[in-house]
Amino acid sequence: MINCLLAYLLGSIPSGVWVGQYFYQTDIRQMGSGNMGTTNTFRVLGPKAGTIVLFMDLAKGAIPVLIATYLLPTFPFSPLFVGAFAVLGHTFPIFAQFRGGKAVATFSGVMLAYIPLVVLVCLVIFLVTLYLTRMVSLTSMVTISIGVLLTLFYQDWFLTTISLVADLFIIYRHRSNIKRILDGTESKVTFPWEKKQDTK
Repeated sequence: MINCLLAYLLGSIPSGVWVGQYFYQTDIRQMGSGNMGTTNTFRVLGPKAGTIVLFMDLAKGAIPVLIATYLLPTFPFSPLFVGAFAVLGHTFPIFAQFRGGKAVATFSGVMLAYIPLVVLVCLVIFLVTLYLTRMVSLTSMVTISIGVLLTLFYQDWFLTTISLVADLFIIYRHRSNIKRILDGTESKVTFPWEKKQDTK
């Protein structure tokens, strides 16, 4: 079980907090939505920092799964089991007072390492849905829910179960966003080309 512990510790690295503090002298938990995840990093620190944090959060989920798959072939459980601990680490990080992100990017990293095709399909769904709704929170919940349905084609009950549990957990973590969506007060994305039009 040392692999699960290491996955949790890796997942616990508060990417957004560390990038904000060390490079921007900003604690993103005190700004924007107050969340330490990728979306709030984009919102508070901009696209460069947001992209760095996105890749870090993806890596936190992907690396433990890849290690369990290719370096530990005799591991008695599914690599997804290890990946689940990385997601828990991101959500309840020991290095950030157990106040973590909403797990979308880290869980995506887990799935990217395990079933990359599904993630690529979900990426297209994410981009289209984001363009239509302009809401990252709603887009994330819709995309991951569709991803659960896509796992049914693999006929892997553990994969589908883990995906469903993660989906429900992520939706629960977005409960404040759901309230704002229903109230019509949820933050919306402004695309770069729209900013250029606004300056004319």
